[in-house]
Amino acid sequence: MQLFRREWGSGDRYAVLVHGVMSDSRNWRRVGPVLAERGYHVIAVDLRGHGRSPRAQEYSAELMAQDIVDSVPAHPELMVGHSLGGLTVSLAIERLDPQRVIYVDPAFSCPAANWFQRMLAPAFLRTLARQSAARIAKRNPRWDPADVAIEVETFKSFDRAVLPVVVTPSAMRAPEVMSVPSMVMLADNSQLVKPELADWLRAEGYEVRIVPGSGHVINRDDHEGFMRALDGWI
Repeated sequence: MQLFRREWGSGDRYAVLVHGVMSDSRNWRRVGPVLAERGYHVIAVDLRGHGRSPRAQEYSAELMAQDIVDSVPAHPELMVGHSLGGLTVSLAIERLDPQRVIYVDPAFSCPAANWFQRMLAPAFLRTLARQSAARIAKRNPRWDPADVAIEVETFKSFDRAVLPVVVTPSAMRAPEVMSVPSMVMLADNSQLVKPELADWLRAEGYEVRIVPGSGHVINRDDHEGFMRALDGWI
């Protein structure tokens, strides 16, 4: 599958950005231009079932990883994946062979069982697709209004068949080994990478940085804090 790509900059110094579940490449609308100013040719993809990429008969994190491999240049200098995007990037590492990787509050574990059951409930999914801008803004008071508007659109348009297959305890797991230099950037009180897992990642050689006061979508909650957390990696 060829994924829809949003690009900033030019040249062959590639940075690949991968969004999380129920989002699309517009999640990176402020990050992409900054990286382009620093000399990168930035490519942000829409995962299958999201944004302007095709819907599919089948979904899995492995298939999404292969889509990325099929849609972006090999050997990018940098890969950045948020949430589900972090999980799919981890599965594409050996095939794409980037120079370094940044996982942003990645889906390396499943939150509490009640969260999982709620996420997959049909009534919850219908409610999610109808969320108003006012409700999203209330839940995310630090977001720019443009990001709130984008969130409204992406919630309406993503293929709900993604969730039951991709967002499962068995699919959400940290890489077994660190094959390229990697940094894990965490939200404050991350629900996907708890302190015990963060300690394990550090022991395995990952650099772990926490952005104080940030929620799950760190770059929307605190763009400046997000960019500061990239120091030394971009």
